[in-house]
Amino acid sequence: MSDLLRAPAEIKYAEELDWLESIDDNPKPFSWRLSPKMVRLFILGSERSDGLEREIPQKWYGDRSFVERSIVTLASDRGLLLIGDPGTGKSWLAELLSAAISRNSTLVVQGTAGTTEDHIKYSWNVSMVIAKGQSRQSMIPSPIMTAMEAGAIGRFEELTRSTSDVQDALISILSEKYISVPELDSDNIVFAKPGFSVIATANSRDRGVNDLSSALKRRFNFVRIPVVTNKKSEAEIVRFRTEELLRRHQIELDVPPTLLDVLLQSFADLRASAAAAGSDDEKLESALSSAEQIGVLEDAILHSNFFGERALSARTLASSLVGSLARREPEDLAILNKYLHGVVEPRSKEEGGSWPEFLEGGRDAIATLS
Repeated sequence: MSDLLRAPAEIKYAEELDWLESIDDNPKPFSWRLSPKMVRLFILGSERSDGLEREIPQKWYGDRSFVERSIVTLASDRGLLLIGDPGTGKSWLAELLSAAISRNSTLVVQGTAGTTEDHIKYSWNVSMVIAKGQSRQSMIPSPIMTAMEAGAIGRFEELTRSTSDVQDALISILSEKYISVPELDSDNIVFAKPGFSVIATANSRDRGVNDLSSALKRRFNFVRIPVVTNKKSEAEIVRFRTEELLRRHQIELDVPPTLLDVLLQSFADLRASAAAAGSDDEKLESALSSAEQIGVLEDAILHSNFFGERALSARTLASSLVGSLARREPEDLAILNKYLHGVVEPRSKEEGGSWPEFLEGGRDAIATLS
């Protein structure tokens, strides 16, 4: 795994999945590697009441009901659509579900404006077609077709980014559970094996890009993933991902709890400001999600490790926050400047602590970008 820049969940947690499979005596749907109870336990972590010999760490932070509804959907004949704002953990949840159920989370189609039917059905090896003609051997199956033949989970990222033609092609796959290959005279239908399903993700901010048809919506169960706003849950998410980052880069750097509190409070303040804004021009372009908090902290940690004093400071954290969230100029810079003067400055005078240095670092970063 050390040779991989980013190992998929089934490789990263292979030993854990093997152990869970060895002790799993619960009924399993179709060709699932783990039972629904063990899939939930793998994703949400173990508790004392589970009575396991070892602790299973929590990997996705969110409402338990979202995970349970997702698992139940995949055990049915319907697809699963995870929808929410950017950075809410939709793709990570889809990967964990695929890894636990199929031990393969890499059967993925990325939805873009350039995605075609070939990407979800099949294409052809041109050299083999010229040499021997069209046959099953010269056909290149898509990740979705591969999942159908294996009875596994196929994933479709950013479904609303793909065109209506591609979405329509997915309707027949979800309803009929087979793909016809009209170019072949025989053996020209690929049937899905039991256990096949599709997990799609959609960005709620992409509404209007390529809206889903009512026919496609009927083939999916929707699970809406909200932005995490609970400070305790957010702190757990950020701490979990930060520890992963430090291990991956082999960085020995302490993240003071006070600075983590400053980061969480800053995002809470900015969300409140966005909720009270009267127009989009008064809101940051950022979704202010947990993923973006992690990005800010990761940037600050790496900067401190490579160019600082190997100790995270409030100044560096503020600089990373401004650099990460200021995407429009001058609108976002004006919003952040207003936040520093209207919220952070009074707080730094009243509470002290890390806030004065955070204020100074934010001001310097805005001055540099202005």
